[in-house]
Amino acid sequence: MYDRNNREYIQYTGGYLQIMKKSMIAMLMLLVLIVAACGNNSNNSNKENAEAPAATATEPVKIKVATLIPPMTEILDIVKPLLLEDGVDMEIVVLSDNVQPNEALANKEVDANFFQHLPYMEQFNASKGSKLVGVQPVYDAIYGGYSKKYKTIEELPEGAKLVMANDPSNIGRSLQMFANAGLIKLKDGVGIKATQADITENPKNFKFEEVDLLMLARMMDDGDLVAMTPAYASPLGLTPKKDALITEGEDSEFTITLVAREDNKDSDAIQKLAKRISGPEVKKFLEDNYAEIALPAFK
Repeated sequence: MYDRNNREYIQYTGGYLQIMKKSMIAMLMLLVLIVAACGNNSNNSNKENAEAPAATATEPVKIKVATLIPPMTEILDIVKPLLLEDGVDMEIVVLSDNVQPNEALANKEVDANFFQHLPYMEQFNASKGSKLVGVQPVYDAIYGGYSKKYKTIEELPEGAKLVMANDPSNIGRSLQMFANAGLIKLKDGVGIKATQADITENPKNFKFEEVDLLMLARMMDDGDLVAMTPAYASPLGLTPKKDALITEGEDSEFTITLVAREDNKDSDAIQKLAKRISGPEVKKFLEDNYAEIALPAFK
């Protein structure tokens, strides 16, 4: 009896232990799965946290803008921090002559330039086969004729030397201004495309000298009347309203304009630049500092 009962007890106990063993194994496996799942969730969470800044942080778009002299350089200095707020990092490239900015833009060394009027740009396109385009007119520079020797155009002597920039657009612009002032007469209809060959009357036998744009200010000592924009007259302390013997009419076609290429003029960065360069900050700057020589060409 005892033996039988003992065997039954052992069998019962063995069965119970097997059940317990299986239960413990099952519980251990469940714990392993839970821990693994938690670990994966933690890793995924850490990975997502690590990747979040890369997904949300964006580097500013970099652009280069070529220019020459004040007030163009000053306007770009005003615009630069404003553009950075728009996600555009603008590098201002100051060049040394009036040919380089267009060549750099046409060759895609810069993304835009700011130094010229559209007739000058169109003349460059025609001579180089480039596709530069005006993006945003910025200001009208009052063109004038200046002299260190005379106070009125009536004082200009026989054979006086009249100096102008040597690019076709500014030759035509200067001759048209001289004609409007009664110094010469031009062929009918030539307008701003005039050359010296289009002069039909020159009663005082004026001599005309064409020089590089950046040489105009230096010609004040040598020439009798020098035609130039305020950008070149201003460093000499001259303003068109106060010092010019003659000035251009108000219907000028020579607004200083932001220029880009046909292939990038509609890009987000260039359009943001166009908006900022015609914004209230630039308008106020022109009104406060250049009211006598440059009129904002935007509202």
